[in-house]
Amino acid sequence: MTDIASLETDTIAAIAAAGDEGALEAVRVGALGKKGSISALLSTLGKMAPDERKTAGAAVNVLKDRVTEALATRRATLREAALEARLRAETVDVTLPVRETGIGAGRLHPISQVMDELTAIFADLGFSIAEGPDIETDNYNFTKLNFPPGHPAREMHDTFFFKPDEKGERKLLRTHTSPVQVRTMLSQQPPIRVICPGRTYRCDSDQTHTPMFHQVEGLVIDKKAHLGHLKWVLEESCKAFFEVPSVKMRFRPSFFPFTEPSMEVDIQCSRKGGEIRFGEGEDWLEILGCGMVHANVLRNCGLDPDEYQGFAWGMGIDRIAMLKYGMPDLRPFFEADARWLRHYGFRPLDFPTLAGGLSA
Repeated sequence: MTDIASLETDTIAAIAAAGDEGALEAVRVGALGKKGSISALLSTLGKMAPDERKTAGAAVNVLKDRVTEALATRRATLREAALEARLRAETVDVTLPVRETGIGAGRLHPISQVMDELTAIFADLGFSIAEGPDIETDNYNFTKLNFPPGHPAREMHDTFFFKPDEKGERKLLRTHTSPVQVRTMLSQQPPIRVICPGRTYRCDSDQTHTPMFHQVEGLVIDKKAHLGHLKWVLEESCKAFFEVPSVKMRFRPSFFPFTEPSMEVDIQCSRKGGEIRFGEGEDWLEILGCGMVHANVLRNCGLDPDEYQGFAWGMGIDRIAMLKYGMPDLRPFFEADARWLRHYGFRPLDFPTLAGGLSA
């Protein structure tokens, strides 16, 4: 009995000294486990005389019950203390700003945003999206677009050419997205209504030019397409993109090898306070080039200019992004500066829609 009393005292003391549930479990196993001290006492009862077994068995069972109760009490105490410690550690100051999640902290690049905006605008006007390769042939990039031999755009100082292949042909990085228009006319029958957004490349680099930039061009081919339709498309798309109720445009004669007549388009704006605002003011800003598709381009693409006619236009996506969102320099667009992107970027799940707002 003395051993039982001593074992109870030691076991209860060990239970009280357990600092966490892991230590407490070790005490339980040491006392009540298959090879524990109390289990060892129980295994000796079979060798005792009946009267002795009865007395000793009762004492061991009482010991077992007290140890079990002490374990349960200590476990509850430790769990409550652990919960309180966790609550103290995880206390939230509700006056602080909520930490952004990964998807909330991420930002969409302004170029991607503007491409999505243009897609929403022109899809509403009945246009499809057309795409083509960045690496083009001289035929698609120049010849079929009515660029004459010796045109300055064909020279090395303006175009990125690759080394000639085994046939002597030089591939190049497309200088505009107009080859996509050519591919569309060669693969589809009119009526055609497409816009062609994508990367383009030219040997140029300064505050408003980069060797790689983005363009969007539009093409309409039909039997009755005319300049009035072109004017309406440009006005409606600019109103939607700059999110203003009205715009005034000025069309000036110009020259492009692939259109005739060709025009530069200026848009009404205000420059007060160093800020450009569209739909108001008395100033003008050149924004795009356009014209009726040249008859030679139609012929080069297998279309009869006596039956079909059309119009096309093109503008820099980077440029209109700078104008709309007030970015003073084009070069940071390509510098991968996370701070710049956090400032000018857009939340990835805020898809631009004409109903909900393009830049919301």
